[in-house]
Order: sequence, then C-alpha cells, then structure tokens
Amino acid sequence: MPEPAAAPAPRPDFKASPPKAKPPASVLSADLHITGNLKTTGDIQVEGTVEGDIRAHLLTVGESATIKGEVTADDVVVNGRIVGRVRGLKVRLTATARVEGDIIHKTIAIESGAHFEGSVQRQDDPLNAGKSKPSPTPPSAAPAAKSEG
Repeated sequence: MPEPAAAPAPRPDFKASPPKAKPPASVLSADLHITGNLKTTGDIQVEGTVEGDIRAHLLTVGESATIKGEVTADDVVVNGRIVGRVRGLKVRLTATARVEGDIIHKTIAIESGAHFEGSVQRQDDPLNAGKSKPSPTPPSAAPAAKSEG
C-alpha cells in the first residue's frame, strides 16, 4: 500500500518546469578572440573580441569587449566597444559604451558618458534590413490616399 504513485506525482510536475526555463547566456570570455559570424536564438555575453557579425536574442557587450561587425538582436546592451552597425528592438548604451556606427532601433537609451559616433534611426521593425527603406513612407501615404479618394 505505501507503493502508490503519491510521492512520485509531484516530482514529474516539478521536473516539467526546468526544461521550459531559459538556458543561460553563452559567455565569450575576455581572453577569447573570434573571427567569424555568430548566430543564436539565445543570449550571448561577449567579454572578448569578435571580428564578424552577431545575431542573437539578447546581446550583452562587456566593458572589455570589442566587436567589429554588424550586431542584430532583440535586446542589445553595450558596455564595451562596437565598430559597425547595431540593429535592435531595444538598444541601450551604458556610460562605458563606445559605438562607432549607425544604430537602427525601435527604442533606445543612451546613458550620460557613452561615446557614440554615427546616426540613429528609429524603425518599427529594425531587425529586417530589407524593410529599412520602404517602411517609413508607404504605410502613412497609402491610408491617407484611400480615405481621401
């Protein structure tokens, strides 16, 4: 009688949660130098040097990090240096950030002390490079033309 599945029942429920948990960020340490592109659906924390493009969900650029290439992520937090274009839904440059290149974003935050040289452009969909030129004009012009005519 003590053998019924009363005790094991809570354990499978408890074990069901961890697989759904988000995996930890991939960390590229300060002594690591990568030449080539990186692509993930997860998170990356860069502390070293990357010469190439990076695509991630969340990209955190550490204070000691240098990235030379295009960066594309849903969330970009820059504490270090990026030389190249930055594309992100949410882009944040902290006080220690140094960015040389254009930033294409949906929302942006630049802390006092950050160094930035380039242009800033707001887009509703900054992650898709192909839509960067047509997006601003047609949506606003098309509805106006239809409602007037």
